[in-house]
Amino acid sequence: MIKTNGIILIDKPKMYTSRDMVNIVSKVVRTKKVGHTGTLDPLATGLMVVLYGKYTKLVDTLTSLDKEYIGEIKLGLMTDTLDITGSVLKIEDVPILDIEKIREVFNSFIGEYEMEVPLYSAIKVNGKKLYEYARNKEDVVLPIKKVNIYNLEVLDYKDDLITFKAHVEKGTYIRSLIKDIVSRLDTIGVMSNLRRIKQGKFDIRDANTILDIKNNNFKILDIKEVLEVSDYILNDNEYLRVKNGNIISLDNKSTYLLMIYNKKELALYKKENEEYKPLIMY
Repeated sequence: MIKTNGIILIDKPKMYTSRDMVNIVSKVVRTKKVGHTGTLDPLATGLMVVLYGKYTKLVDTLTSLDKEYIGEIKLGLMTDTLDITGSVLKIEDVPILDIEKIREVFNSFIGEYEMEVPLYSAIKVNGKKLYEYARNKEDVVLPIKKVNIYNLEVLDYKDDLITFKAHVEKGTYIRSLIKDIVSRLDTIGVMSNLRRIKQGKFDIRDANTILDIKNNNFKILDIKEVLEVSDYILNDNEYLRVKNGNIISLDNKSTYLLMIYNKKELALYKKENEEYKPLIMY
């Protein structure tokens, strides 16, 4: 029997959209209340954290986690989408690059970094998504956002391909990072492959395939497998306050408390400042 609320790790295949993954899970768990914690482009593969039921309340919490990717750059090509699926804008001969120079350039991006948001993205400017400007061929000033690049490692360089590993803050556009990297290498290039391998403590090795999901042969994670949650046994007075979704003050060090009364789970509360506020009401 499928749980009412749950978290599912999925290994998204290439050319499926993130929405496709949500629709597949929605059909299997039989609820429209399904969300995810970070979009992957159709070209990209790898880890997606999908939540359903009341656990969708955790989307913002889990979206904030850092992410790790294995990426690939194809040199000598420029497209409108900054990846290999876009319309070609320019092709040029690839210069012979020194591997140490490549590593030096990659290392120069580690730390706080200001990136230009790609035109083909869902970020809104003046109430309209950027990709809508692109489709309508309208001019727009692309916003700049500040992110942290925790680590960049060159894994391989052969012919016109550079393979790398990136550990980045949430909201980092790898396509934009690649655009800036190749610019510092005095050439052009696009993202030709991308695979998300980690998000916070979630790992691609624990992810289910689409076939697993469709065959109802997948693992559903519970709240305690995702967050550091402590049980808290309520007294009668506390029970009445929690039952009504009130903020309560408790002398407790845990960030998340699972409120329990008469052996029944009532709610998940989160500590903010010195008070606990309801996050999920069961």
